[in-house]
Amino acid sequence: MSGSSGYLRRRGAAFRFRRLFPFLEWPPLSGRSLRDDAVAGITVALIAIPQSLAYAQLAGVPPYYGLYAACIPSVIGVLFGSSAILSTGPVAMTSLLTAASVGALVPQGTPQFYGYVTLLALLSGLFQLGFGLARAGLLVSLVSHPVLMGFVNAAALIIAMSQLPVLLGIPASSSGHLLADTALLIARIDTLHGYSVAFGAAAFAMLVAFRRFAPRAPGMLLTVGTLIGVSYVAGFAARGGSVVGAIPAGLPGVGVPTLAFDAVAALLPAAFVIALISFVEAASSCKIIAIKTRSRWNGNQELIGQGLAKIAAAFCQSMPVSGSFSRSALNLSSDARTGLSSFVTAACVLATLLFFTSLLFHLPKPVLAAVIMLAVFGLIDISALRRAWLASREDGVAATATFVATLGFAPNIQNGILTGIIISLATFLYGRMRPEVAFVPVPVRGSEPGGAAAGEPAADPHIGALRFDASLVFANASYFEEAILALERSKPQIRHIVVIANGINHLDASGVEVLRDLSAKLGQNGITLVLAGAKPQVEDVIERTGLVTALGRANLFATEAEAVENLRARAAAAAR
Repeated sequence: MSGSSGYLRRRGAAFRFRRLFPFLEWPPLSGRSLRDDAVAGITVALIAIPQSLAYAQLAGVPPYYGLYAACIPSVIGVLFGSSAILSTGPVAMTSLLTAASVGALVPQGTPQFYGYVTLLALLSGLFQLGFGLARAGLLVSLVSHPVLMGFVNAAALIIAMSQLPVLLGIPASSSGHLLADTALLIARIDTLHGYSVAFGAAAFAMLVAFRRFAPRAPGMLLTVGTLIGVSYVAGFAARGGSVVGAIPAGLPGVGVPTLAFDAVAALLPAAFVIALISFVEAASSCKIIAIKTRSRWNGNQELIGQGLAKIAAAFCQSMPVSGSFSRSALNLSSDARTGLSSFVTAACVLATLLFFTSLLFHLPKPVLAAVIMLAVFGLIDISALRRAWLASREDGVAATATFVATLGFAPNIQNGILTGIIISLATFLYGRMRPEVAFVPVPVRGSEPGGAAAGEPAADPHIGALRFDASLVFANASYFEEAILALERSKPQIRHIVVIANGINHLDASGVEVLRDLSAKLGQNGITLVLAGAKPQVEDVIERTGLVTALGRANLFATEAEAVENLRARAAAAAR
């Protein structure tokens, strides 16, 4: 026996050790897997480098913040996450939330802004790490699909609008308010910079052409590289064009974000939203990867991995990161087998930081704007709002309210998704408070068709039946009571009320008390309350709470038909 318990202890210790270090679950390395991971890592890096620069621009921070975020945080994310194929780094949605959240507190382009961005990465990472350690992965359920689609569609429009001035070379600061920014852009259209428009249009044309005619080619890198060369030769910067400029070479510095109480308090709501939304995005990628590779993923472990990645970004003086859908899909399609591919991607980014930053000086910012806009155009799916309305009115209201609130609350767009979450939870609770109730007519014994309606048997005036299709709990106990009393009032000669309980999966203390009270009140009026078809778990509650005594064991039946027959037999015996 002691040997068996010792084996179980060792097995439990090994399980806990592997939970702390999930990368130990990666498949063993081989020559083929090393080659596949190296190819996948390089392929992803060709996309990750220009994307990181673009998403740093979207977040309102210097371009090198994006490169820092694509380096060490991506390694930490894959080491401690549950999916070895998920690519972690800068993403569009998290970058937009970062710019909007911090920009609402301090001006962009200031040292305080950059400090708040780093602090936001730390706080959102701590939220995710805490949720993961608390095994609270189900928090992702707070964001329903209609709410997410409403937010994503609105956010995509805001992102596109924020990059339009950069694309056109118009000196207009973005407020995040869609209508106000559009009006300002129109008012300043006479300041349009022709060279910027040309580079932006060229970037769009090349990216679309590569996507359509050479999808497997590193179209983004080729587009960016080509236009950097054209920018240098044409003197784009000297002609008034906006370029990335000097990027400091070398490794990111390591430091602790400044923890000012006022800043932490102001950023906490935004940090929570970023933690939630970025996890939804990462979880979506993990689910697809798990299906494609027939592997498992763990939401709680992924929360830990993504949280540690954000914390690493904060200590690297960078921006919040998340799992990238597009880069993860590329990693998967490139036959990556282990997280080693993320190490290769990080090594390529590191090499860029060490040796090639000077090559990025002449990168036109309109090109990065085109990269961002083309990426977010793929997020827009207005038909999702229509499908939400077709599914149910509640889903349609939640999706539309989130869409409108996100646009209306801009630049504080995190309030938009918080509004959607509150509305979806409220409609969910309201639906549970007023579940489906059906009054089931009990035909008179031996009656022929021709009762209240042609083709229907006459209803028995002494027996009423009600089917309750929900758990009987505190939220709907009063609604259940109203339905029973309404049935009593509708049948003046009623003597028995049968509750068809097949749909009741759970009975809480409030449900117990309402059944107890109804049995007593109806009994005073000479009416018997009967339960038919109660499930075993409900019967257990009835027994444990003593409700069986209040109802009477003789008033509990396995089926509706059995209950009706018994009640009729009682009536016949009383008549004799």
